[in-house]
Amino acid sequence: MERGKGVRILALDPSLTATGWVVLQNDVVLTVGCIKTETSGKRSRVRKSDDRMRRVSEINKVLCEVIQTNHIQYIVSELPHGSQSAVAAIALGLICGTIQGIADSLDIGLEWFSEGDSKRCLLGKASATKQETIQAVSKYYTVPWTKVGYRDEAIADAISVYLVAKQQSPTIKFLK
Repeated sequence: MERGKGVRILALDPSLTATGWVVLQNDVVLTVGCIKTETSGKRSRVRKSDDRMRRVSEINKVLCEVIQTNHIQYIVSELPHGSQSAVAAIALGLICGTIQGIADSLDIGLEWFSEGDSKRCLLGKASATKQETIQAVSKYYTVPWTKVGYRDEAIADAISVYLVAKQQSPTIKFLK
């Protein structure tokens, strides 16, 4: 990576259900997306663990394609926190391990940021509604919103991660 050349950054809002992603260069949104995965359901007679691994595989394939197609040089991601249940904790561990594994195997730098820091950076408070986040992001960036609630929420959260990274990351400051 060379300084000042406009490093391509992938910002992520990870989730096993709906992972939001945004590609930025020179503080401009280039492309956005959301990886939606769903459970197979009880009728499929697939073990929960096998179904989770299928979903992880779907996310891996899309993220690797996004990274390769967009020549990503650095990744910033929200680090999901706490969970309401054991099932949610497993999902958080899977998605975080997936992202770390992709970054490590492709030798791409990765930094994690908390949701609270992202919201404080964007809105000046640690919590906000999804609509508040979307509206605040729209003030900073031209985003091709999809008009699909969960997708736009995940995309807005990914951009808020980029904003806090831009403010706090020594690596991103150095690369500019």
